[in-house]
Amino acid sequence: MPTPAASAHAVSIAGLTKTYASGFQALKRVDLDIRRGEIFALLGPNGAGKTTLISIVCGIVTPSSGTVAVAGHDIVRDYRVTRSKIGLVPQELATDAFESVWATVSFSRGLFGRPPDPALVEKVLRELSLWDKRHEKIMALSGGMKRRVMIAKALSHEPEILFLDEPTAGVDVELRRDMWEMVRRLRDGGVTIILTTHYIEEAEEMADRVGVINKGELILVEEKATLMKKLGKKQLTIELDHPLAEVPAELAPWNLVLKPGGHTLQREFDAADPGAAGVAPLLRRLGELGIGFKDVNTQQSSLEEIFVSLVHDSSRAERKLREAA
Repeated sequence: MPTPAASAHAVSIAGLTKTYASGFQALKRVDLDIRRGEIFALLGPNGAGKTTLISIVCGIVTPSSGTVAVAGHDIVRDYRVTRSKIGLVPQELATDAFESVWATVSFSRGLFGRPPDPALVEKVLRELSLWDKRHEKIMALSGGMKRRVMIAKALSHEPEILFLDEPTAGVDVELRRDMWEMVRRLRDGGVTIILTTHYIEEAEEMADRVGVINKGELILVEEKATLMKKLGKKQLTIELDHPLAEVPAELAPWNLVLKPGGHTLQREFDAADPGAAGVAPLLRRLGELGIGFKDVNTQQSSLEEIFVSLVHDSSRAERKLREAA
């Protein structure tokens, strides 16, 4: 029986490494706990180790060292149990070209020892707008429809944990919308979702937590809202009624920048710490100095900007370590 501490997490990864025969180290001591019922977004550039990590958890790739538990069960010792709890939508389209949609999804359910359940298969196909295509052969479908079939296959055995590896890469807008609606429904029903994506705006909208992986190392795991609060930047823009020749000395505490033309003042600050010189005191001071303004706007950096900054800082730190060695 799994311990309560172990079963509290959908996935528990400890000291996970993967080095291929060529010597390439794809993963470097990854430690990660994924909570039950959350949407966890794993972000990273191409070749960062995202697919390797997912493939190990799903039992497709053998790790070099470390342990992985799924719902408290070791993925090596309890392979059949853990694999039955996982659904995987891989990047590559790999379906039985000569089978019908209905046959391939039903067969996929049977692979995991589940009894036939036509009602459930129908429900999955309808949710993915595949019901009208149920009798068509896979080879006759468009790329977007084949992607839908891959998702249906992954859901056919009612997994507790669903891995989505770049699931919306190269698919149409309609499928993307349908899929994220379905992801929300699954999460509401208690399914844990782990996704990798290049569409960072989707992770920003959907994820509860975000992990950033770069060159095989998990460099950050954080609540999405906390991450954006801690690492995000805010930019304050003030459009003036009349141009200024320079920033008045009385406004020095706010570190304002006067944009070309003199009509716009800007200030950038950490979202978590705007400093003692806040926005309201600044606007009051402008009034006291007789500087009129017609618009005030604040913008917060996106998750994509934070991600790019994190990866850049990680790569720069690695270069410094190499130079010092």
